[in-house]
Formats: sequence, structure tokens, C-alpha cells
Amino acid sequence: MDLGLKDRVYVITGATRGLGFATAERLVTDGAKVIVSGRTEEAASAAAARLGEDSAAGVAADNADPDAAARLIEAARSRFGRFDGVLISVGGPPAGIPSDALTDEQWQSAFETVFLGAVRIARTASGELGEGGVIGFILSGSVHEPIPGLTLSNGLRPGLAGYAKTLATELGPRGIRVFGLLPGRIGTERLQYLDSLSGDGEATRRHNESGIPLRRYGEPEEFGRTAAFALSPAASYLTGFMLPVDGGSSHGF
Repeated sequence: MDLGLKDRVYVITGATRGLGFATAERLVTDGAKVIVSGRTEEAASAAAARLGEDSAAGVAADNADPDAAARLIEAARSRFGRFDGVLISVGGPPAGIPSDALTDEQWQSAFETVFLGAVRIARTASGELGEGGVIGFILSGSVHEPIPGLTLSNGLRPGLAGYAKTLATELGPRGIRVFGLLPGRIGTERLQYLDSLSGDGEATRRHNESGIPLRRYGEPEEFGRTAAFALSPAASYLTGFMLPVDGGSSHGF
């Protein structure tokens, strides 16, 4: 199936590893060009080199930086001549802290990075995209169901989903699509860390896998294929959706 990605240009934030990198890799494989961001120039450049210099460029950018969105979009246009969409990878805030131990400062920091940073990027992109443009968010299953030990995520990501849904309604008349992807347990370094908080990461993984209908963690490449389709022109009549990518773990419809 041709997804129509050839020569399209996307910005993928937080794409030096994990789900963001897996998505960038799939997009490049299918003919797109990507700007990948990371918190350091070294990490962003290394990720771009792995993807291929003809198809990718790295930019050091932190989602919490108010200037990040404009710099990333400008990089897309200056390097590849166009800008077709953005996938905003919303990094995970600190985990394993009891709710009553979280300070105002920790909530504020997480809000700046997880929520407001993502909103700024989406808002800037919405003003730069035309018909056929797309804005995607990598969120979490915590949008629908709180995850133990992830209080900050549980508090902030549902709000981002609501924002994305609102944006989809507002931008739809301009032909711009907006969506969210809700990864469950995908085998990334982040998930390995979260499992390790129990003191026995392997036992935790086995326990978690037993509750997944497909009885295994997902692979980053599986998520990347899903994200690439959602970003592509092949998904041109899909907007305003929150798609679980979780092996059937979510209990809702």
C-alpha cells in the first residue's frame, strides 16, 4: 500500500530514540523527509545520521522552549523545502512518586514540559500548515485509564487529549487533521525503566504481559508503522481520534 509519503516533510519531536525515532525511521523508509529533535545537538545529529543525511536532519530543541516550534518548522523548510506535519512526542515526567509527595514545583515543571510545550508546538504548527497538514500527539493509555505510579502523566495527558480533540474540530474546516496515539506497553528504554522501579523488572514484565490480550509488549517498530499511517495522506479522512496502540490492553471501546 502506498501511503503517499514520498517527499513529504515532517517534524518529529523527541525522536532521538524510542517511539519518536521508530516513527521517523518508518517515515523515511516510506519516502518522507524528517526533522528530528532531541535535547542535545549530539543526540539529534546522531539520530539523523542513523536515518540518513539525505532524508533527515537533527535539531537540538526542548519542547518546553517557547522558541522550539518556530525553529523546527524553519529547519524543515530550509532543509527540505516544505512542512507537512508534526508528531509531538510528549516525554514522560518523573515516575514512581506518590501523589501526596509531589510538590508544586514538580507539577509546574511537568506542566511546562508535557502540557504547555506540546500546546505551543501544535499552536505554531497550526498557523503554518495548509490543507492536508497534520498534527499528531504521542500521549499514553493514561488518557483513558490512570496508570499506577504515573500521577503526573495521569493528571496532564487527558487534558492534552481534550486539547487535541478541540483543535481537530477547529482546524478541520481548513483541511488540517489532528489526532493522538495512546501507546500501551511498548518495549522502549523508558518502559524498561518503569518496570525496574518494582525491584524486579523481568518479573514485572511477565506480570504485565499476562494482562495484555496479545500476551506481549509491543515493538517500537509496530508503533512506528501505526504512526506513519496516521500521519500519511492515506489516513486523509481520519481526525479527532485517540488511537490505542496497546495490544488490546485498554478496557474501553
